Amino acid sequence: MDLQPNKQKEQHAAAGHPGGAGGLQRCGEPKRLETEASTGQQPNCLTPSSPFDLNFPLPGESGPACLVKVYEGWDCFKVNDVLELYGVLSVDPVLSVLSEDRDASSLLDPMECTDTSEEQRVHSPPASLVPRIHVVLAQKLQHTNPLLPACLSREESKSFAAGFMAELSPVRAELLGFFTHALLGDSVAAEYLILHLISTVYSRRDVLPLGKFTLNLSGCPRSSTFTEHLYRIIQHLVPASFRLQMTIENMNHMRFIPHKDYAANRLVSGLLQLPSNTSLVVDETLLEQGQLDAPGVHNVTALSNLITWQKVDYDFSYHQMEFPCNINVLIMSEGRSLLPADCQIHLQPQILPPNMEEYMSSLLSTVLPSVLNKFRTYLTLLRFLDYSISEEITKAVEDDFVEMRKNDPQSITADDLHQLLVVARFLSLSAGQTTLSRERWLRAKQLEALRRGRLQQQHCVNGNEL
Repeated sequence: MDLQPNKQKEQHAAAGHPGGAGGLQRCGEPKRLETEASTGQQPNCLTPSSPFDLNFPLPGESGPACLVKVYEGWDCFKVNDVLELYGVLSVDPVLSVLSEDRDASSLLDPMECTDTSEEQRVHSPPASLVPRIHVVLAQKLQHTNPLLPACLSREESKSFAAGFMAELSPVRAELLGFFTHALLGDSVAAEYLILHLISTVYSRRDVLPLGKFTLNLSGCPRSSTFTEHLYRIIQHLVPASFRLQMTIENMNHMRFIPHKDYAANRLVSGLLQLPSNTSLVVDETLLEQGQLDAPGVHNVTALSNLITWQKVDYDFSYHQMEFPCNINVLIMSEGRSLLPADCQIHLQPQILPPNMEEYMSSLLSTVLPSVLNKFRTYLTLLRFLDYSISEEITKAVEDDFVEMRKNDPQSITADDLHQLLVVARFLSLSAGQTTLSRERWLRAKQLEALRRGRLQQQHCVNGNEL
């Protein structure tokens, strides 16, 4: 029972799991200061004024929604956090009655009479549709992979990590072979896909996010179901993912950026409102010629800002507010992507299956469930490993860079060194090594040389790829 009949302040956060929606409400505040929280809404579903609008961020979402009442510790939750909640479930029909009876509502809550009818309708949906959870215990999840311990920093979890790291080498080899088959026999592209999937923003230097590794996989077949099936494979291996079909219609009509609805006093969610470590796969092979209108241009800009700065600017009409994020973006395209990317690898198929759909569909069925679970554990666990570079290796890298500049001063820049260091970092972590070795540095240089060689070759063929 709420013993303080004051208006609840509503905090925006994701509750439960990425597929669900929950609104966090803090009790004990004299006046609502922020908006109701849900994880979002389908772009083309009911209007914000509809009492049945569950405010899901992704199109096609149909999971349960709830209003979460938080009574203490609410200030430790941030936008798009994923929470595990324990509490009392309430589906009392009186909640729905009070939403329609302003006089009765104001008897229980004197502040209720200050709300507009639209605000009441949005914030008091039927309890049968949107139940309430009165939280007893809430904890923020470090990750959402059920195969791993919830908190990897605890002592009992370290033994799990140590045991898995002991068998890491064969798991990596199997995963590389699996991705090589999925990428039509291209082992170099498979290496880069692994590096992309274990990448994460580990720090921020001023406004620059360190550790992001957006990958542009160019050379994808256009007239086949290759991109769709490749996404399904990734979807089976990561806890949270979404495929954005980059068509002119979607870019013009989908809502990417969350915005404040002042009439209903709530935040209407957008497609880029995603929890950390979500794999966002952008399918650019579907893009046709056409005209982007103003919303479409804003959506492309928002997507570019997410890729470059790992942030989303929420729209509060009179101002914008930056919210940092940590989203892995994979762009699949025919030529070089229209969007910015940290790394472009051009696909060179070694296999041309007569039936692409049958070939791609059979890949998952040939892998044992136990092996898939090892892949899932591998891709999640490696994101949380610490990493460092010794002074000796730092000096060797600096000397190597100076030598590379002497040999080719025109094409080797400071950005190339940064790219090499990022590739070397995730190459080392992919092998379970938390420090950079000379061997991994040389392997990173080799991979980058192969990648650059492909781009040069493609440039010679098309003339405008670079």
